[in-house]
Amino acid sequence: MSQPLYDSDLTDKEWHLIEPLLPAKKPVGKDREVSLPDVLNAIFYRADNGVKWRNLPRDFPAWRTVYGYFRLWVRLGIWEQINTILVQEVRTAQGRDAEPSLVIIDSQSVKLGQKGGKNTALMVTKR
Repeated sequence: MSQPLYDSDLTDKEWHLIEPLLPAKKPVGKDREVSLPDVLNAIFYRADNGVKWRNLPRDFPAWRTVYGYFRLWVRLGIWEQINTILVQEVRTAQGRDAEPSLVIIDSQSVKLGQKGGKNTALMVTKR
């Protein structure tokens, strides 16, 4: 990988952690025309800066390509795996165990569902 252009770009170490989680090249068909690290950097840039897909800088692959990979990886559950790996890496770097030993949830941490009762939306009845 080249020098990072943006603060959100992957480091080589992060890329080596994430690379095995991504789908392998298809055995048949056209080769990939984009670099997966560039696609990931574009997705992380968007998340870090809150820009629209169409407003990704021209340094990245085409926004439709980036969005296509993002949606595919959402469907395949790859983002959860990436999050798990990176959280474990951060915990280890901080001198903590990779997995938390205790989880505490209080009533303020859990969002409550809609309060009971009938839906109060305006109802129109035929006469």
